Amino acid sequence: MQLKLLPFIKSPADIRNYSPKELRQLVEEIRFHTIDVVSEVGGHLSSTLGVVELTVALHKVLNTPVDKIIWDVGHQAYAHKLITGRFDTFPTIRQYGGLSGFLKRSESEYDVFGAGHASTSISAGMGIAESQKHTNENFKVVSVIGDGAMTGGLAYEALNNAGHLRTPMLVVLNDNEMSISPNVGAINTYLTKIATNPIYNRIRDEIWKLSGKLPIGKKTTRSLFHRLEESLKSLLVPGMLFEELGFRYFGPIDGHNIDELVQTIERIKDLKTPALLHIMTKKGKGMGVAEEDPVKYHGVKPNGSSNGKVKTSEPTISFQDVFGSLACEIARNREDMVCITAAMGEGTGLVPFAKEFPNRYYDVGIAEGHGVTFAAGLATEGVRPIVAIYSTFLQRAFDHIVHDVAIQHLPVVFCLDRSGIAGEDGPTHHGVLDIAYLKCIQDLVLVSPKDGNELRHLLYTALDYQDGPFAIRYPKASSVTFDPHGQAELLPIGSWETLLPGTEVALLALGPQVNDALGAAKELSHLGISCEVVNCRFIKPMDEAYLTSIKNRFNNVITIEEGIVTGGFGEGVTAWLTLNGYKGNVKTIGLPDEYIEHGQRELLLKKFGVCQEAIIELVRSIKQLSKINI
Repeated sequence: MQLKLLPFIKSPADIRNYSPKELRQLVEEIRFHTIDVVSEVGGHLSSTLGVVELTVALHKVLNTPVDKIIWDVGHQAYAHKLITGRFDTFPTIRQYGGLSGFLKRSESEYDVFGAGHASTSISAGMGIAESQKHTNENFKVVSVIGDGAMTGGLAYEALNNAGHLRTPMLVVLNDNEMSISPNVGAINTYLTKIATNPIYNRIRDEIWKLSGKLPIGKKTTRSLFHRLEESLKSLLVPGMLFEELGFRYFGPIDGHNIDELVQTIERIKDLKTPALLHIMTKKGKGMGVAEEDPVKYHGVKPNGSSNGKVKTSEPTISFQDVFGSLACEIARNREDMVCITAAMGEGTGLVPFAKEFPNRYYDVGIAEGHGVTFAAGLATEGVRPIVAIYSTFLQRAFDHIVHDVAIQHLPVVFCLDRSGIAGEDGPTHHGVLDIAYLKCIQDLVLVSPKDGNELRHLLYTALDYQDGPFAIRYPKASSVTFDPHGQAELLPIGSWETLLPGTEVALLALGPQVNDALGAAKELSHLGISCEVVNCRFIKPMDEAYLTSIKNRFNNVITIEEGIVTGGFGEGVTAWLTLNGYKGNVKTIGLPDEYIEHGQRELLLKKFGVCQEAIIELVRSIKQLSKINI
């Protein structure tokens, strides 16, 4: 397709005089260009294809950036980026140094609020709308949220509060035919046209005013009027939940009808009360394979092709795949085990488990806190729950881990996918904090497997452990080695493993970084430097017997972890050695105390020195310094 309009749009102001025909042409160009670029460079696809018409309609009607659009999550905002001055740089999306795959306040004035997790847009939009009461500014606020995000409690907390305060804002509920309400029908469209007609709204308001002047009593009359209105809405309108929360409900309407979207938003944009517009869309709209399988094409990897045959799987078996395989393996032998996830069945590798054990698989939606407390409830009755949630998303449930699980010493197993660098998804998805935020919880066991085989050992060990919560962290990466027919080994709690004996420098490594340490030690041996490599699979509790042996054997200790150094594993080792009289040197290799941008995992690990080359360089500098001091 030849792009006749899109390349010339430098800001939304350029489309505000477009005719309906030009808007429809623009929609097609955006959809074509998005598929073309994302198929080649990778990124989120099906979600953003579903909201192209909505994006164009909002920017057509609203006076952005004065008026504010808040996108939930932000991975659906590629079309938003294309018409807000980022067409030329769009091919760099999710590439190191390029555009973010989410919204980013520092990237554009049109990116009002950045978020990498769902259910946030209504709360943020309400705060932005309420700010006008304190700044004397005047602008419109629209929060876009998907039906999936409406499974998160945060959305309802915000709806409840905004309805109570009568905050003037518009919530657009993007329903992609997965839940909440019936499909679009002629009667719904007809009712919406009536409800959004300004004459109808004026008559409604006039009747309300008039009811207060009738002789039978203002309170009685308005009560009767209100009851009649609610009865009719209950019968005709599928949005009573939102009406009860204080929002005027409009819809559902066809979210792919650009003309109707523009007309509807134009009619309701000036309402001075909370309003909710319900639109029906289709994920992957305009790309056949994505429409048929929107989950598979939610996020795609680059393959240099725009023919729709997008690469969607890892070339080697990942930790996620290993976990999914092990979950099924364990479930076949243990009827008391169940798996819980929070709208991340695919990402955590649990799809095979869900198919084989549907009655033992629980997807709680985007409700991590509920998922953890739900697991705690199961554990009180002898069920052994495994809670599989991304490291960065489990942060939302910290209070639940402490109060509902750990304090009660309940044996809930947490599997933290995407620990460490999560790659192109950037700082909202990097799981760099889990060691720091879990290590401080009393009686919690925290581990990190070096490969897929050790993940099996640790998962079986976790389910055998009865004294409290047990957390297993692993990255979005290759599992290195995994034998699907291997045998499980129960590991002593707090035990480390010496993989390579040495005499000069102790390398204490976590997870896949153990392999970096082994590679570095072998290279250093050629330089005459002897390093001992230890697999510190138990982050908490640590192997205190081994640490005690360090005091007399090594003058130099290096810890290696794929997590933030502040509050991390290295700090724990340093503190223990210092308190126990160690006089040698301890150096920590880890991620810095800053937010790391998006980019390929291997590139970022090298940039921040969590790699084999950095270990070699640090050991050589230590040995060189030792010679100088001598």
